[in-house]
Amino acid sequence: MHYINMGKKISIIGLGKLGSPMVAAYAEKGYSVIGVDVNQEYVAKINEGKAPVSETDLVDCLERNKENISATTDYREAVLNSDISFIIVPTQSKEDGDFSTDYVVRAGEEIGKVLKEKSDFHLVVLVSTVTPCSTERYLLKALEESSGKKCGEDFGLCYNPEFIALGSVIYNLLNPDFVLIGESDSRSGDILESFYKNFCNGASIKRMNIVNAEITKISLNTFVTTKISYANMLAELCEKIPGGNVDAVTDALGFDERIGHKYLKGGVGYGGPCFPRDNRALICTAKKYNVELPIAEATDKINKNQIPRIVERITSLISDKDTVGILGLSYKIDTNVIEESQGVEIARILTDGGIEVIAYDPAAIKNAKEVLGERVSFSSSLRDCLLNSDLSVIITPWPEFKEIKPEDLKEGSRILDCWRMLDSNKFKDKYLSIGIYHE
Repeated sequence: MHYINMGKKISIIGLGKLGSPMVAAYAEKGYSVIGVDVNQEYVAKINEGKAPVSETDLVDCLERNKENISATTDYREAVLNSDISFIIVPTQSKEDGDFSTDYVVRAGEEIGKVLKEKSDFHLVVLVSTVTPCSTERYLLKALEESSGKKCGEDFGLCYNPEFIALGSVIYNLLNPDFVLIGESDSRSGDILESFYKNFCNGASIKRMNIVNAEITKISLNTFVTTKISYANMLAELCEKIPGGNVDAVTDALGFDERIGHKYLKGGVGYGGPCFPRDNRALICTAKKYNVELPIAEATDKINKNQIPRIVERITSLISDKDTVGILGLSYKIDTNVIEESQGVEIARILTDGGIEVIAYDPAAIKNAKEVLGERVSFSSSLRDCLLNSDLSVIITPWPEFKEIKPEDLKEGSRILDCWRMLDSNKFKDKYLSIGIYHE
């Protein structure tokens, strides 16, 4: 293995939900980082040491490492003054489930123009999630045509997706379970492996060709979604069998080391910007090659069924004039992101059916208002939401919901606990849940 000393200068193309935390995390490890984005507001905030997006520890990390961080809208400035360029731009889902590479190609073209005038070997690393064969078919082609240079000789290319969760991005970057590297050539792979051995000591590094790395990325996320849907399938079954309790079942299953406890808890369906679309992208990829993926299709089907299942449960528990309190609008805790949020979609369906809804979330109210508008009333506090609801429904398991007490509820009201966070014995007849048989 031949490591090449590429210095400690990094450029990050794209300063969104993952790009900005990457800037902060790399700077935290002593790298000199230049961020690039077409959004001048994002660029200005990075240069001021402020966070363009909401993410745990991002503000402190940017402030702490201001001397190692700069941002620009100029690709030339960034690429000429760095050794490795990480591309983390949007790859939006198409109608068929495939991912668009439009922004990736555009970034590749801009980087290629700069590589024309750069004599040093430069490594380009794609972080954005793409479907198999996209990196070489689209990004590699854009880089070579724009630069007039040859990949593997004049510059390198790797596919290096991150496995992170919004709300813990910086922690996940600094403490990965493993690092996945898809390499165009061994020299490029050596450079990136050397970078990660300095950046996150001790993490396992898996190197392979680019296509296998692309397959690994979407199949890993899809495996996790399958585990979530399996737990939700068991929850629905346990609700129908006298004495059934999904927590007793999944807790026992999780002690088998072949299964494990992570993501094995019956609750609401999965959402967010990665899980739903990665599962659909795997299905789309299979169709291109005339392969059927019944497990992936079943996972998606089960997940889509969770919202109508919970809506049906809610409507069975209320009268026409009751107000439903939705507790949790972000797709998961520790983030304000509402993309494919179960709480937002449940609120929308209920209001479409003429049901009055009041909602509360510690972080996502502003974003939810932009989607739900005036159809939903929003509470500024958990207490206010509980006191104005005839049925309160815990959708997102924010830690503060664990502190709810029976006396916090409106007189005569009940609570539907989709994650079984509360002690049912304390609430008695005020308490309901999913995943557990109720007579």
